[in-house]
Amino acid sequence: MTKSPFMASLQHEIRRRGYAIKTEKNYLYWVRRFIFFHHKQHPTELSDEDVKTFLSYLANAQQVSPNTQKVALNALAFLYNQFLNQPLGKIA
Repeated sequence: MTKSPFMASLQHEIRRRGYAIKTEKNYLYWVRRFIFFHHKQHPTELSDEDVKTFLSYLANAQQVSPNTQKVALNALAFLYNQFLNQPLGKIA
């Protein structure tokens, strides 16, 4: 599968920071799921509320475990706080 330039750039940043390959794969997976959940909107066009909506969907509709929710949250926190330099507000 060909990655978008955005996802390739995100992958490059994760690797540059020395994250584990498993973490890289998980982060890319959850960011991709987040983007597709929001009908392929670019993350810069989405807000803290959109992150909350996605995480609520995972918890309620998908019934993922709390640990899986944490991984998804960590991936999105990295995306916004580290990669896009658009810190997320309070999510809880």
